[in-house]
Amino acid sequence: MTQRELTLYSTDACSACDKAMDLLLSLPALRGMSLVVVDVAQSAELVALYGERVPVLSVDDKTLVWPFDSQAIDHLLADRLPG
Repeated sequence: MTQRELTLYSTDACSACDKAMDLLLSLPALRGMSLVVVDVAQSAELVALYGERVPVLSVDDKTLVWPFDSQAIDHLLADRLPG
């Protein structure tokens, strides 16, 4: 079974990004999943895509834009669980 990967698009000095990270780290449902944090400031392309919307959580081909909560994350993951 392949480990699922979540990507959190974030940047430094972003209080909403810190809150999103705290939320993600507190969710038992995410244990065993890989979390990749990407600083959008490192790429002009990522700044154009996500700059004003960070934090953005992405899994498979779906995304959540802040503000999101544990229910929104559960829904995002349930939509993509292997059948």
